[in-house]
Amino acid sequence: MPSKNKERLSQEDIKARLMFLIGAVLSFVFFVVTLGITYALIFVTQPIGAQAPNDAAFIDLLKTLAIFLTGSLGGVLASNGLKDKTKSEYEKAIEKRLTANDSDHKIV
Repeated sequence: MPSKNKERLSQEDIKARLMFLIGAVLSFVFFVVTLGITYALIFVTQPIGAQAPNDAAFIDLLKTLAIFLTGSLGGVLASNGLKDKTKSEYEKAIEKRLTANDSDHKIV
């Protein structure tokens, strides 16, 4: 039976695991789409003068999906750098001064 004294994960740990999971899933789907496009272009027999309309529509759909996934994956990876930062001492001092000035100018 699992122990109930197990420590809870911090918000940063949960965010890191979530980012990893999202990145892994998007990367896997992107890989599958890339394989699908490659298979459709290389191994599917096409008519000699033109491409079959169904194949063209399928490849266009895969291209759109690949572009969307590229942007999504880039966004997820870029947002990983945006960490929740604590306020610096300088920011705390400014905030304290601003709240003190606001209380001095109250109209009764």
